[in-house]
Amino acid sequence: MEAITLSQTNDKMPQVGFGTWQIPKEVTKEAVFQAIKMGYRLIDCAPPNANEVEVGQGIKEAIDQGIVTRSELFITSKLHSTHHHKQHVKLGIEKSLSDLGLEYLDLYTIHSPIALKYVSIADRYPPSRYYSQIEKNIIFDQVPLHETWAAMEELVHSGLARNIGIANINASLLMDLLSYAKIKPAVIQKEFHPYHSRKNLINFAKSKGIAITAFSSLGDTSYQSMGLFDNISGFVPTLENKVILDIAKNHSVSAAQVLLRWSVQQGIAVVPKSKNTERMSLNMQVYSFVLSDEEMKSIDDLNKDMRIFDPEFYLEGYPFYAN
Repeated sequence: MEAITLSQTNDKMPQVGFGTWQIPKEVTKEAVFQAIKMGYRLIDCAPPNANEVEVGQGIKEAIDQGIVTRSELFITSKLHSTHHHKQHVKLGIEKSLSDLGLEYLDLYTIHSPIALKYVSIADRYPPSRYYSQIEKNIIFDQVPLHETWAAMEELVHSGLARNIGIANINASLLMDLLSYAKIKPAVIQKEFHPYHSRKNLINFAKSKGIAITAFSSLGDTSYQSMGLFDNISGFVPTLENKVILDIAKNHSVSAAQVLLRWSVQQGIAVVPKSKNTERMSLNMQVYSFVLSDEEMKSIDDLNKDMRIFDPEFYLEGYPFYAN
């Protein structure tokens, strides 16, 4: 498994990891255990996934059976938007560590730079975007990113996180963050697939020594059930795109493997999720073939600047990416 060296610590982040979003908690323990057993070492978690306890159980089983040691794993989780105040950041990571059964995280990431009104862990956990689950209301909070980032840096100093990062950030806010960060983000996690490549942001981040982890590497597959594409006339799912299918046929691989290979060939980490062991295995097999320059360009040319994960969809009336 190839790895990306993180600039702040020289830690090695595996380039192909196992994502845990949308994996039902009743199968999460076994899915994580099987993932580690077949060679995954990066496990990507988040409190809203509502399965960190079960992820921790799968990790523990793999360690107890001697399949892996803790130091061989790269475990990540995220700070939820309701915990952006400096006095709440440590509470967030401590809860994830407790649920995962770990003493530290290899990477702790601000899930979104958008701050929501604080809801205590005792009142509701796992967290959601709603301040009240009954009223389904979203309340934004005025927390400057520099305050949250300073608290994130304290997590590094205290040994709770080896590396820190941020997700779903735009270029201008990243520039602002870099102007005051004493510890630079080690990683940015962002939506990245052929319909939404954002090459300018990626190239800028890389120029600053920041690694990239992609989410939604397979495009729209995880979002179809949410109805995001019902009203898009003529939309072709990424896994059904003729360009992708032709390249897959040329290499005798799956369309998903082509999409993952396109990312890793650009030095970007991927964290596809699956509870199907066959697909889990196939998702790792992206180093047995190489896409030609012409194939890479043909996939690049599919870009539509089409954002699937847009905060305005989930946080009504908050046009974070608007120009």
